[in-house]
Amino acid sequence: MAIITMGIDVGSTASKCIVLKDGKEIIGKALTDVGAGTSGPERVVRSIVETTGMQLEEMDYILATGYGRNSFEQAQSQMSELSCHARGAYFLFPEVHTVIDIGGQDVKVLQIENGAMINFQMNDKCAAGTGRFLDVMARVLEVKVSDLAMLGSHSTKKIGISSTCTVFAESEVISQLAQGTDKCDIINGIHHSISHRVAGLAHRVGVRDQVVMTGGVAQNSGVVQALEEELGHKVYTSPITQYVGALGAALFAYQKCVKK
Repeated sequence: MAIITMGIDVGSTASKCIVLKDGKEIIGKALTDVGAGTSGPERVVRSIVETTGMQLEEMDYILATGYGRNSFEQAQSQMSELSCHARGAYFLFPEVHTVIDIGGQDVKVLQIENGAMINFQMNDKCAAGTGRFLDVMARVLEVKVSDLAMLGSHSTKKIGISSTCTVFAESEVISQLAQGTDKCDIINGIHHSISHRVAGLAHRVGVRDQVVMTGGVAQNSGVVQALEEELGHKVYTSPITQYVGALGAALFAYQKCVKK
């Protein structure tokens, strides 16, 4: 009989779910763009129940991770998002040694050996370099976050956004707009500003191939490309980049089932 496990990642800005069969096959996934302290977890669970046709009671094990993991009462256990991102990235990229996770409100760089995290660095004191930073910049520029990569790719001139603080960077962008600087050049400058900050964090841990990027910002090819330039390494991403933490949680849930 198949073992069905679910991982739920209750992040600061999004809630994600993955359901696994026998620790190998993804049979359902769901995402909602609201996280801890909101209706996000309930909504993502409702969505996964519809997707899989299974109630939570029918699942063999549920493990929660992420910023709001302790608030999800239906989970049998919780685990740090650092471990879950390491495990999920290793499942998708078995040769991974460095994981860079840019979430809604923090940046994590993990050093991985055989799927286990052996070292990490984290920036959780400031929004600079995070998804929130991109949200603020997109609002100032009056563009959609989803269009940033495309617009940045049309840049013809390098513009430096030197401020690492979100508030000061916002003022810098407003000043550039007032001078008539092309939005595409400003966006490209923002992407490089993020990558420079993240690379500084990564070098503290040590960067080794393969480098895998996870989290919502990994969907922005402009940031990925800028990070490749900064690190001097190819950066791998997955189509399910936002679900890596939830995937890791579902894999740990399977391990716990097998041990039982």
